[in-house]
Amino acid sequence: MVVVLLDSLNRHMLGAYGGDEFETPNLDRFADTATVFDRHHVGSLPCMPARHDLLVGALDFLWRPWGSIEVWEEALTTELRRRGITSVLISDHPHLFETGGENYHVDFTAWDYQRGHEGDPWRTRPDPSWVGAPALPAAGGRHHRPYDDSRTWFRDEADFPGPRTMRAAAEWLRRDAPHHDCFLLLVDEFDPHEPFDTPEPWASRYDPGWRGERLIWPPYAVDAIARGVVTDRDAAHIRANYGAKLSMIDHWFGSVLDAVDALGDDVAVVVCTDHGHYLGEHDTFGKPGSPIWRELGHVPLMIRWPGRPAGRTDALTTTVDLHATLCDVFGIEAEHRTHGRSLVPLLAGSSSTVREHVLTGYWSRHVYVIDEHRTYGRSAVGDAHPIEMWSNRWSSMPIWHAAPEYRFPPPDQRATLTTMPGSTTPVIRQPFAPGDLLPFWAYGAPVDDHHLYDVDDVGETENRTGSGAERDALELLRHALDEVEAPAHQYDRLGLA
Repeated sequence: MVVVLLDSLNRHMLGAYGGDEFETPNLDRFADTATVFDRHHVGSLPCMPARHDLLVGALDFLWRPWGSIEVWEEALTTELRRRGITSVLISDHPHLFETGGENYHVDFTAWDYQRGHEGDPWRTRPDPSWVGAPALPAAGGRHHRPYDDSRTWFRDEADFPGPRTMRAAAEWLRRDAPHHDCFLLLVDEFDPHEPFDTPEPWASRYDPGWRGERLIWPPYAVDAIARGVVTDRDAAHIRANYGAKLSMIDHWFGSVLDAVDALGDDVAVVVCTDHGHYLGEHDTFGKPGSPIWRELGHVPLMIRWPGRPAGRTDALTTTVDLHATLCDVFGIEAEHRTHGRSLVPLLAGSSSTVREHVLTGYWSRHVYVIDEHRTYGRSAVGDAHPIEMWSNRWSSMPIWHAAPEYRFPPPDQRATLTTMPGSTTPVIRQPFAPGDLLPFWAYGAPVDDHHLYDVDDVGETENRTGSGAERDALELLRHALDEVEAPAHQYDRLGLA
């Protein structure tokens, strides 16, 4: 089985989903041979929580913001290793190799980290001879990132991290895969995530008239144009640069697809993402503290399954279902509590649905429930509290580049020990009060900001909160939280107690 996870892949920009703004010929070619999922949604947001959904199978955004695999859990690769099944990770995703994500890769049979993307501390200075290299002059973001130095060391397109990752994956499929009767290859590709940096001819493909430094670092902002964070012209250029990155990584994905095709018909292939990325929709950029609009949460999923003809499904699915599917394929039964439903019955044609609703959200921010009728998102009411973090891996995403003096708050004397649902392992439960130093994700969280949209309201323009329909949505959200045994403070925070 091959899983290709492209980070920040926007569903509405792919040809398979009706997009025609940017060219994605290889993803479209793959879709022509696969089952295309029309109602696939994120679970835990953003990057590392989504990978926790995939590799561990347990939604964690209700308990903690971002972190490594907990002591009461195992990644599915741990059991694959016990059974002697080859698992390989090929990735340029920097969060997998830093605090907060450092133990996801360790139980793969082998892993290959292609250096130099975004926050990866690969180089300590720019290449003094970089003039004339393919990295075009680019404006810095709000903060200096390691990539600003690393990009000057690339000598041609194939040196960029995304192309290197895809080339390494294709090489493993050609060289090593034929020697394994059973394997899992995870290609965790950080593109088209920012920086939206490409060489020519990609760089000018969608904005040939741009003059001056490239804007490769998108802002993370709500009301971005209205508040003057970016101009209309800048916004169009940033969006075009995303399109250039998307088309470039699509091109290199083609080499992986060719290598898979050469292996024969008994390889299952999944193409997925962790989340989308706002590029001006709702006048929003990045992944800021805003509602989870469809551009971020309604994501692509395509699966080529041996023996199943190409087609589409409108079954409701989410990322933890991919974990359950991998466990089903390899005959694994997780010992810790998981929340996924295997997609094998869908792919085998024995069922047309696997679940009735999905839960989506960021820790300490909006919690969404989605079913076949509606999308309902609820924020904290009154104020952001109560806020709690449940974890024995006391870490989160490093933000030293933006706030070098910030220190992640440690547990204190208010902490108690409790247990996670389905576990007997004690876990630290830390409450936070107004005025405390908080984990990064809790800052700027919206309050009294609820959203209810009918599933047919594609643009999400008619917010039906305050109507009789919201009573039913509240009950569905309460039921979905009960189902995963969410902590009691979430009901208080969301006004559901």
